[in-house]
Amino acid sequence: MTDDEEQEVLALLDDEYARRILIAASEEPMSVDRLTDRCDASPPTIYRRIDRLEAKGFLDEHQELDPDGHHYKIYSTRLERVAIEIAEGSMEMDVYRRDEAPADRFTRLFEDL
Repeated sequence: MTDDEEQEVLALLDDEYARRILIAASEEPMSVDRLTDRCDASPPTIYRRIDRLEAKGFLDEHQELDPDGHHYKIYSTRLERVAIEIAEGSMEMDVYRRDEAPADRFTRLFEDL
């Protein structure tokens, strides 16, 4: 991981709303509406953090269907752990993510078509 990438991860995890989203979505997949309530933030704030978290691979996005037949997205946390080691005048960072299930990967690829 480059120094710039490490700085991006640290800045993202320093963001209170990003942390709240990761914690809430680690319990169960949640829609933006539920994240807005759980994180006590506006929808635009949640969407901005989701974009940043997805770009780093910290969140997964899935499509759901409500009883009325409307599609909506739910998000679940993929970030499992961040390990930082400081030794011999340098810092090393490792980011661990949960593996994406093969069925989820296939669905995501199909949806992207």
